[in-house]
Amino acid sequence: MTFVELARMADSVYNDSAVITVYHLSSSRSERIVWLMEELGLDYRMEFHAREPTGAAPPAMKAIHALGKAPIIRDGDAVLAESGAIVDYIVHRHGGGRLALAPDHPDYASYLYWLHFAEGSLMSLMLIALVISRIPEAKESPVRARVLARMAQMLAFVDGELAGREYFAGGAFTAADVMMVFPFTTMRRYLEYDLSPYANIGAYLERVEARPAYRKAIELAGPDARAPGK
Repeated sequence: MTFVELARMADSVYNDSAVITVYHLSSSRSERIVWLMEELGLDYRMEFHAREPTGAAPPAMKAIHALGKAPIIRDGDAVLAESGAIVDYIVHRHGGGRLALAPDHPDYASYLYWLHFAEGSLMSLMLIALVISRIPEAKESPVRARVLARMAQMLAFVDGELAGREYFAGGAFTAADVMMVFPFTTMRRYLEYDLSPYANIGAYLERVEARPAYRKAIELAGPDARAPGK
């Protein structure tokens, strides 16, 4: 172990206020933040919160942030929620802009689009589909049919946009990918849908799942992860 590595370890032990705390809720979008920290190689502390038997977040999370929803981070005196806001904050405040594209980059528009598309368009539609799927009376509803048709249209759009691209913003892995993966992986534990017609999404996920930082993050904070010692 080098002197620099020893110094970083000592700093994380004796100066805990300098380390970002990631409040992780089991099987949730906060896995994105753990993944981001691993990709950037930043020091962090993960506080694991298990869901209640009902699936709800435990009351302890409301003591951290009034809405009690993951993800949440603490950086010194700052407490921040919302995946996109946290990703943007970490990338620019602690990552030196790594995994982001500068405004003068040719792929900046794509980067910005997919960074916000993940929650603004894709996850919002999937959550509507999830709610409808849990209402027995809605099984044959024309509303459900329209939502599912809209989902198929959106997945086809995403698949088409990935044609010929390694990652969402082009040839380089970025924070937009950190935002975009969850709807195609952990979200499918809750909302059943078939990805087999979308070969480009499938190939993209294989590339992502081969990343060492992603594998480590899923081990620590993925849908099958458990609190340390459990």
